[in-house]
Amino acid sequence: MKIGLVVPPFITVPPERYGGTELFVAELAEGLRAKGHWPVVYTVGASRVGCEIRWRVPRGKWPIESALESSLDDLEHSSWACEDAARDCDIIHLNNAPGLNVSRFVDLPFVYTLHHPHEPALSRYYAHFPRVWYVAISHNQAREESMPRLSVVHHGLQMSRYRVEAGKRDYLCFIGRIAPIKGTHTAIAVARRAGLPLKIAGEIQPLYRDYWEQQIKPQVDGRTIEYVGEVNLEQKNQLFAGARAMLFPIEWEEPFGLVMIEAMACGVPVLALARGSAPEVVADGVSGWICRDAAEMAQRAQETPIEASTCRAHVEHHFSLERMVEQYLAVYAASQRRPGGLRRRRPAADAGLPVAS
Repeated sequence: MKIGLVVPPFITVPPERYGGTELFVAELAEGLRAKGHWPVVYTVGASRVGCEIRWRVPRGKWPIESALESSLDDLEHSSWACEDAARDCDIIHLNNAPGLNVSRFVDLPFVYTLHHPHEPALSRYYAHFPRVWYVAISHNQAREESMPRLSVVHHGLQMSRYRVEAGKRDYLCFIGRIAPIKGTHTAIAVARRAGLPLKIAGEIQPLYRDYWEQQIKPQVDGRTIEYVGEVNLEQKNQLFAGARAMLFPIEWEEPFGLVMIEAMACGVPVLALARGSAPEVVADGVSGWICRDAAEMAQRAQETPIEASTCRAHVEHHFSLERMVEQYLAVYAASQRRPGGLRRRRPAADAGLPVAS
């Protein structure tokens, strides 16, 4: 099967630093290829994913400076990608909304993965495209949607990219965008309350520059609270190697949170607030703790850590790349049957994938 995977034209696949959607697409593409399929990733030219890529611009513009300009760039890229994929692909798998408009004019199955929390305007937009098969990345996210063709597939990772290191684990870590909804300020408060050092890694986007300057930077002293900048995959492995736990004090309905399974894959338990997907991803008392508030998070951080091998086993069992690929192959098969029994061209076997309730 030949699958056109369309991502926004801003960040490389896989991402050099920030980019959850781009990491997901890279993992899925390489997993599909390992299963004998032919993924084609529509991205930017600097991408280094291990499969065929097609592109119009050599390198994307990130962070976004103009919402209007980026929207137009995304629309142009997506429409070109769908037109091109229609020539020789069996399925088009979108990871950005603009391409949905093209589904009206292309006689191929379309799959769309939702990478964002519930937005009423987007849900109304999705309703215009009932023949698209939608994929939510958590049950929490799916409960907010009402599309007739909707499944849930959790993200997965290639475990060989992540290491469990032996040695002393004597600090807490926070990895994520430096933004109020990610709770960077709460992570600092938790670390101070627990009496443990905190290493912060993540992107400071222009939109949240004031938040960084006013609430976070004044507390960074380079010793007890340290900002280490953005981190790539190898740097994440190194950061996790000495971490006692990763803090995930989100203040929004996180759709999934890939960094949670990255941490657990490195043997690091996750201490998370009970928002969004966190209760689905973290097994309470097994691979981390779902906490009521910052006080409980600090208490858990002080306790005897959960075994690294237990965290790793949880991810291997529930969030492997192989499981994710098999579930997307089932989605692709199901998407090739039109509502009402009419089949799309180049049909594949109907996998009977259950639709989320």
